[in-house]
Amino acid sequence: MSLALLPLAVLAVVLGCILQRVSGMGTGLVVAPALALMIGPVTGVMLTNATTIVSALLLTLAARADIDWRRYAAVAPVIVLGSAPAALLVREADQGLLEVIIGTVVLAGLGGAALWRRMPLAPSRAAGLAAGVAGGFLNTAVGVAAPAMLIYARATDWEQRPFAATLQPLFLTMGTISLTTKLAVGAAGTQGLPAGWLVAGVVAAVPVGVALGGRVAGRVSPRAARRLAVVVVSVGAVGTLVRGVARMASAAG
Repeated sequence: MSLALLPLAVLAVVLGCILQRVSGMGTGLVVAPALALMIGPVTGVMLTNATTIVSALLLTLAARADIDWRRYAAVAPVIVLGSAPAALLVREADQGLLEVIIGTVVLAGLGGAALWRRMPLAPSRAAGLAAGVAGGFLNTAVGVAAPAMLIYARATDWEQRPFAATLQPLFLTMGTISLTTKLAVGAAGTQGLPAGWLVAGVVAAVPVGVALGGRVAGRVSPRAARRLAVVVVSVGAVGTLVRGVARMASAAG
């Protein structure tokens, strides 16, 4: 990755953190496709996981009064059951396939809003277990667990405020497990970990985004913030998907 692209990476992180502060999710949705385009799917998702850990830690502290730890306990213990096979997938799959998966999952996640009002309610315990496994898999493979958690919230009629707060320790746990499982099975890719200057720049942008999000939260509605993010996320996801298809077509030819 060229040093000239660092400002774009920082901008993606700041926007993702602002959205996460306003609506409870957004860091992975914005950052994963952006970094996948800039530095490749394996390294990009690993750095997204690291970014999620930092942002979720800060937001866990900020929203601790509203966290539903019972709900957290219903999801967190099974995250590793989804993370482990996803780490093996990342290790074995080629970059083109991973880019196709990332682009497809992110675009599908954007379409998840259509399910919000139509999904029937499900038993809370079963839904929590399913969300934990699915979220662990998605977070490890593509850096985006939001679709699974969004569906879980709707299927159990979870109110927005405790939902947004409880997502933070869940994302913190998912990010930590994702990095741990990928490093454990050797799924860091041939490039290994990102360059130190990139990691430092991206991580340093997280508290800036969280702080700005705190100011924005009282002035901008979650709906308006999501609309802005949809544009950014869509561009990154489509670009990642197209490049993945091109890689696969080239390899097949």
